[in-house]
Amino acid sequence: MELAIDTVGPTASVALSVKGRIVAEFTWPAGRRHTATLVPMIDQACRLAQVEPQALTAVFVDLGPGAYGGIRAGIATATALALALTVPTLGVGRLEIEAYAHAASPGDIAAVHAAGRDQWALARYRGPAGAWTELSPPNLYPAWGALLDALPCAAESPGLLTGDLDRLSDADRSALVAQGWVLATPAAALRRAGLLAELGWNRLQAGGDFPPGRLDPIYLREPAIGPQPPPLAQTESQNEDLPAATDSQHSVAPPSRK
Repeated sequence: MELAIDTVGPTASVALSVKGRIVAEFTWPAGRRHTATLVPMIDQACRLAQVEPQALTAVFVDLGPGAYGGIRAGIATATALALALTVPTLGVGRLEIEAYAHAASPGDIAAVHAAGRDQWALARYRGPAGAWTELSPPNLYPAWGALLDALPCAAESPGLLTGDLDRLSDADRSALVAQGWVLATPAAALRRAGLLAELGWNRLQAGGDFPPGRLDPIYLREPAIGPQPPPLAQTESQNEDLPAATDSQHSVAPPSRK
């Protein structure tokens, strides 16, 4: 029995499977409450499937990119279970999971992710499932226009686009259709742990060393943690409001932050 965990977005999902075939699956709106809701949903899935957690033989987890807190919650839970049960862990990226839902589609399968700060991520794959291939790894682009320039035209051969398509404007959608891309419907673009279960099992059977707890998150950029420096314009305007220093005043440098 395998467990698949996906908590990299506001919609989270867990699945139990036997050799990649789904036995139980839950998908729920986690928002930012990944840590609080994940373990109860795993317990509920185990009760539904009438299995004990000790029966798990592998743990699969979505590595991102996505919400930093969600990525950490999923990886921490997968690592803890794998170490406690001494079972292998295997991580798969978000974009690959979304693309794998369309593995039977002919031609290129591209997955996009709205990464915040107006940035977009893109990766491309090709099926079928038995010959699943990564054409280009996840890359981060500074704006949608830059991603669109990097996306090959699909007019000569069929291509399917999936992922965060609900974040696109009507004009962006029209431009993609004009390039020959078929856009996945909202239901077909929904990322589910059941897809991760099948993809993870196939990869596990392909061989390799998957020790417990060896999981590297896919962030694509460094997280902005801690106090951020103010914009330069704001700093200059604040300095203009400060009184000029006199001879009796001493300038003391703030302590360095380590």
